[in-house]
Amino acid sequence: MVTNENQHHPLRVYLWVWLLLFVLSVLSYLVDYVGFEGYLKWALITLFMLLKAGLIMAVFMHMVWERLAIICVVLVPPGVLLFFMGLMILEGRYTLLARLEFFLH
Repeated sequence: MVTNENQHHPLRVYLWVWLLLFVLSVLSYLVDYVGFEGYLKWALITLFMLLKAGLIMAVFMHMVWERLAIICVVLVPPGVLLFFMGLMILEGRYTLLARLEFFLH
């Protein structure tokens, strides 16, 4: 007879993740408090935001304990969208610079 019991994870895992989320939030606020400007500021804030989102997805949404197929279904489409957005940014910059050069000269 097969039993399907709920899988319980130790509370210690969740407490560590909460602590890490708190530390990442403090670091995110320190970026603004220290006074970083420009791309460095936004890159650090984005990095901390993505790390926090990854922790939340991995632990609180139980993705770390799921099968690879489910992880791919959740993570691959946003990854492909980010890749295409990066391509559009590169193409947009090239188009803008080409138009500026053509119309200003």
